[in-house]
Amino acid sequence: VFLLGVLILLYREDWRVGALLTIFALAALLYLMRGGGFVGVRSRAARAAAADLSGYLEEQLGGLPDLKTSGADAYAMRRLHERLAARFHRVNASAMASSVFNAIVGLLFVLGAGAALGLSTVLYGAGAITLGTIYLVFRYTGMLRQPIERLSREMNSFQQATGGIVRVRELLAIESQIADGASTNIPPGALSVELDGVSFAYEAETVLHGISCRVEPGEVLGLLGRTGSGKTTISRLLFRLYDPTEGAVRLGGVDVRDTRLDALREGVGLVTQDVQLFQGTLRDNVALFNRNVADARLDAVFAELGLDGWLRALPAGLDTPLGAGGRGLSAGEAQLVALARVLLKDPGLVILDEASSRLDPHTERLLERAVTRLLEGRTGVVIAHRLATVERADRILILEGGRIAEFGWRADLAGDPQSRFAQLLRAGIQEELV
Repeated sequence: VFLLGVLILLYREDWRVGALLTIFALAALLYLMRGGGFVGVRSRAARAAAADLSGYLEEQLGGLPDLKTSGADAYAMRRLHERLAARFHRVNASAMASSVFNAIVGLLFVLGAGAALGLSTVLYGAGAITLGTIYLVFRYTGMLRQPIERLSREMNSFQQATGGIVRVRELLAIESQIADGASTNIPPGALSVELDGVSFAYEAETVLHGISCRVEPGEVLGLLGRTGSGKTTISRLLFRLYDPTEGAVRLGGVDVRDTRLDALREGVGLVTQDVQLFQGTLRDNVALFNRNVADARLDAVFAELGLDGWLRALPAGLDTPLGAGGRGLSAGEAQLVALARVLLKDPGLVILDEASSRLDPHTERLLERAVTRLLEGRTGVVIAHRLATVERADRILILEGGRIAEFGWRADLAGDPQSRFAQLLRAGIQEELV
């Protein structure tokens, strides 16, 4: 409004001067709206460099003990300096772009003011205007500078913010390759598990080849195989973190691709080797910050797992503070928390990727008892590394190179001296598979 008012006053003094400054003002406004794209591009690059630096710092701080013990300090610092340099150059380029943007707007104003004064001088020489009018043109031209510079600063800030907006939009535009299924629900209670000609590839690398097997409700499947044989991939397919490239995965007779993801993941519990704990209390980590879960329900979960004594031994019970990354608990105790999480949602299928590291005898006894109670009345798929876990299984599936090497009842395979499973038992399963 102020800009428009100044132009009207200039038209009142002389329409030719007013028209000239209107042209320069419109040119400046057009540039403000259309000419700042390069600022946004460089701002996005600067934000990307900052994100890369933050990710690198988080990674290196998380692995600090390994870096120190491996003598990799120099390598880590060199990579840090490379990222710092990249961020400096991109932030500098972003700042230079902002300066150039403002400078071009200032140049347009200078050209407009010079042209207006030049035209006023010519008109004064022709006797069309007075010396006082020239002074007014000079003053009004200076008054035009304030709104244009204010708009320039705001548009500059907007262009820089655009870099962040575009990055957020790019993240929001990422769509999961796992499409939600229809309204089909998996049945309640223990679930049957069926893999029907399942193959799976990570991009070009095929890791599972035509896997077919079936586990009846309430049975426990011991999944064995060397590292890289496809055990963890099968657990991820059952939880539908991936979809098979060929074949079908069925739980309770329902293809998991036809089931709503929220319903599927309520009916399947997954415990991985690397249990993620969050900054908060033990209550927060078991209930995953759901304030609607009563303490009495959590106490019942620990009691059902046989962990009520362990809970009472903690310094503050459910209010015991835990740190991100497992600070405050041992690896075995973190597994106990993960088992409590699974029992809390009462799934029909439990997938347990057993920790291969050795635990202290007390924690191992707690863990064995908790796993036994968790699997009661439920179907279980256990990626086993220890003999005690294998003895819990009803059926055994041994993978080699992404293919089934052996599948059958545990008792039958153990009684057959020629079976691969019997050979593993004689050799010592942990030494053979881990």
